Amino acid sequence: MASSSQASRAVPNLAFRRLRGQRSPGEFAAAVRKAAREIGEQVSCDARYVGRVEAGEIRCPNYAYERVFLHMFPGLTLADLGFAAREQVRSRGRARRAVPRPVPEALGIPDSDGDEENDVLRRAFMTGGSATVATASLGFGFGSVLDTPSGSVPSRRRVGETEVAAVEEAVRRIRLLDDRHGADGLYHRAAQPLRAAYALLDSGVTARASTGDRLQSGAGELAISVGWLAHDSGRLDDARSHYAEALATARVSGDPALEAHAFSNTSFLARDSGRHREAVRAAQAGRRAARDLGSPRLLALLTLREAGGWAGLGDRTGCEQSLGQAHGYFGRGSAGADPEWMSFFGEPELEFLQAQCWAKLGEWPRAARHARRAATLQDRRFTRNLALYRAELTTALAHGGAPDEAASAGHEVLDLLGGVQSSRIHAMLTSAADVLESHRGVSGVTGFLTRWEDVSAEA
Repeated sequence: MASSSQASRAVPNLAFRRLRGQRSPGEFAAAVRKAAREIGEQVSCDARYVGRVEAGEIRCPNYAYERVFLHMFPGLTLADLGFAAREQVRSRGRARRAVPRPVPEALGIPDSDGDEENDVLRRAFMTGGSATVATASLGFGFGSVLDTPSGSVPSRRRVGETEVAAVEEAVRRIRLLDDRHGADGLYHRAAQPLRAAYALLDSGVTARASTGDRLQSGAGELAISVGWLAHDSGRLDDARSHYAEALATARVSGDPALEAHAFSNTSFLARDSGRHREAVRAAQAGRRAARDLGSPRLLALLTLREAGGWAGLGDRTGCEQSLGQAHGYFGRGSAGADPEWMSFFGEPELEFLQAQCWAKLGEWPRAARHARRAATLQDRRFTRNLALYRAELTTALAHGGAPDEAASAGHEVLDLLGGVQSSRIHAMLTSAADVLESHRGVSGVTGFLTRWEDVSAEA
């Protein structure tokens, strides 16, 4: 709820009110939720949220709502919708807290205006708020935290709202960049904010118990995010270590939501590593952790993870039973208790995970149907996931005896790879190309294989 001082400063958002038209706030909220489902997004919009936007209390929506609003009103910008620029909102917040702005070199990122990737990363981890800002706000630069023998924070300092919010923002930024660019170029840079977050945690000097709980959760989520970057870039041992770190943090702090997230990713990693029984056990442990959290969608995802493990074991019955349970959970819809990190889990991901299950069971035409639906439903702005779903489609079509279609889908993946760096997607295309090699004489296949060989040679 906004404070009285916030309310007094709020300027009503008349542009947004005009877009609502004759619909009631409740009706408009229902339209927002429907639009979210159309693009595979998850938002818990209600009449109260609409009222807060129109009253000017929400000056800029979060990324999930931004994607939904821009989908609902194509051609309009956030400014057209009556919102302030995200950078403006954040900069004012930082000015009120008097947090000094760190320098790019503190993260080990070259300060080169000509390097587009570094520029993206610089904005993500520096100007938008990150663990770097957290340590800077304590009175020293990021580098000095990392340069100390133990990486510890001086005991005389206290960790408060500014530092915890910075860690939480680092998690959001990593996820956003991963959605758009893939993991390969992000992993090593993201490891430093993680070290800083755990240095803050190890200091044990939070101002309040609630702040300490949030810092524990934020550090654990950051460990999972960095673990995912390692996972997606093929560094599976590193990913396993980061996920274990997050799980230990969850157990120590008694955080079932963090524990469920850590088990979900551990199950995913185990499946990708060929440890299918471990994938089943981790998913089941995640479901036990999540059972009282009030999020059917989280239970759906964990049950899909279990289904993937059963499929890897060749247990068709177990896989089908888990898929049926997952659909039941998913059909209950989104809930206010859905974790923020699950914004990726909509119908496209549901279809993709089913495609992977059927592929493991050798049901290639069925896998192709689900993969095609995943790619069709996916929001085109999420380049990494779009490339991933199309790579799965390419593989399923290649194995399913449709080389022409597989080559066409493969070309679409290659069209996306210029802005995406994901070792996992490259591995999937390599597998598909190996299958298509025996069809090199088929129309369209030769062109794809030649193009793929060129891309692989440059990698």
